Amino acid sequence: MATQDMPQTAEALAAWIDHTLLKPDARAAAIDQLCLEARVRRMASVCINPIWIERAKQALEGSEVRVCTVIGFPLGANAALVKAHEAEQAVAAGADELDMVLAVGRLLDGELDLVERDIAGVVAAAQGRVVKVILEIALLEGRHIQQACERAVAAGAAFVKTSTGFGPGGATVEAVRLMRQTVGPTIGVKASGGIRDAAIARTMIEAGATRLGASASLAILDGW
Repeated sequence: MATQDMPQTAEALAAWIDHTLLKPDARAAAIDQLCLEARVRRMASVCINPIWIERAKQALEGSEVRVCTVIGFPLGANAALVKAHEAEQAVAAGADELDMVLAVGRLLDGELDLVERDIAGVVAAAQGRVVKVILEIALLEGRHIQQACERAVAAGAAFVKTSTGFGPGGATVEAVRLMRQTVGPTIGVKASGGIRDAAIARTMIEAGATRLGASASLAILDGW
């Protein structure tokens, strides 16, 4: 996904947003509402936990809104085979995009080949669907962010993503800028975690983000 100019309208911005609900206590009615909001505002996707894929797919039938789910969430510490199987199951249930958490501990230990193989297994299981690799940047130094981005690209991922939203911090302008510089212009960069209003969203896009993950999507769009 190439970098793009700043969206000029809320309608244009909506196509950049993954409308997100990943709380463990989310219930069916909240998922239905999330899907309705994404459908009405024509957002890029809803981002939900795997148990809700089939329900979201049904709720969004006939719209262009995609169903995004998470893999190895939120810690990234699952075995690689488990992540790949989870990705296979998500695809079978109807997921259009997969946001996977990389093996953070492996990355910090410098086991970069294992990190890459972990990502590649999910990419293979995705069967051509978009895979976004969550780095959890609050746990990483700049060199780790660069290494993670390089290995994600080598493994065939379509996006790198800042954060789960469940870690010690969210997206930062500095990290998004570094991620964009590392992956170049053709790989997507998703800023996620702490994006609560239009002003923050704008700074992330200016830094190089081409997708935003947010639970405050309506507030962002209404303030655009």
